[in-house]
Amino acid sequence: MVKALCLFSGGLDSILTVKLLQEQQIEVKGLTFVSYFFNAQIAREVAQQINLPLRIIDISGEHLAMVKNPLYGYGKNMNPCLDCHLLMLVKAREIMIKEGFDVVVTGEVLGERPFSQNLSALKLLEKKSGLTGYLLRPLSAKLLPPTISEQKGLVDREKLLDISGRSRKKQLALVKKFGLLDYPTPAGGCLLTDPEFSKRLKEMLTKWPKAAGQDIELLKHGRIFWQNDVFLIIGRNQEENTILVDLAAKGDALVEPKNIAGPSVLIRSRRNWSSQRSLIIKKAQELVKKYSKKTSFKKTEFEVKVF
Repeated sequence: MVKALCLFSGGLDSILTVKLLQEQQIEVKGLTFVSYFFNAQIAREVAQQINLPLRIIDISGEHLAMVKNPLYGYGKNMNPCLDCHLLMLVKAREIMIKEGFDVVVTGEVLGERPFSQNLSALKLLEKKSGLTGYLLRPLSAKLLPPTISEQKGLVDREKLLDISGRSRKKQLALVKKFGLLDYPTPAGGCLLTDPEFSKRLKEMLTKWPKAAGQDIELLKHGRIFWQNDVFLIIGRNQEENTILVDLAAKGDALVEPKNIAGPSVLIRSRRNWSSQRSLIIKKAQELVKKYSKKTSFKKTEFEVKVF
């Protein structure tokens, strides 16, 4: 039986890609990735619904290093889509060779995304990943050169499609054909495409070029403030206050009000900040007062915990 390894996001295009290959009695296995900026929740749920075996690989460290210095640059925000997809394809190629898959498959549609799915980008990804002749895009296959699997008759090219552009007409027709009752709507599952998160990340990487994964996690919560290169994050509710404690690392400080209900402020620096300690603590206390519902702070007491 022909074996295909499919990069699977759980979105409609990847679902239809799997269905098109299964229709040809091809054995399809899914592959998805997780990092500090995206997870596999949707892919996992959808794979279960369509009975697709799914492998999940954590690429957090490699992905973060690439995000800091992408070879092909960023998209509209801090999203290095070409570099990101290339990293995934390289990983897929390694698995293909090691485990004897016949072809690597993606749900890419020619022209659907101007930056990362134009013809030049698709050719570049195929070449740089080392998958020339082994990278199949079933939804747009008839608009692209035939792969080795098609030339050998392992995949019937006539049963593949010629979709291009951003219209979803043909995809929706396939939804009816395959009887798909429920599928995810197109959405930005990657935080790097979010303008506000990108703004936070860009500022952090400017101040902390060597920011690590535990620093990135803090950007997902609370209100963010900087005092020179010292990072302060204030919880917006009790849940975030708890998260800040859970994310605290050695050397961090936590400022909390003792005698009123109010937010917590976590302080982190990438260097010794003892010379600024009193100024930073005062700044944190001011933030607590500003964002607390309490109107009178004359007798407010604070506790400072150092981790």
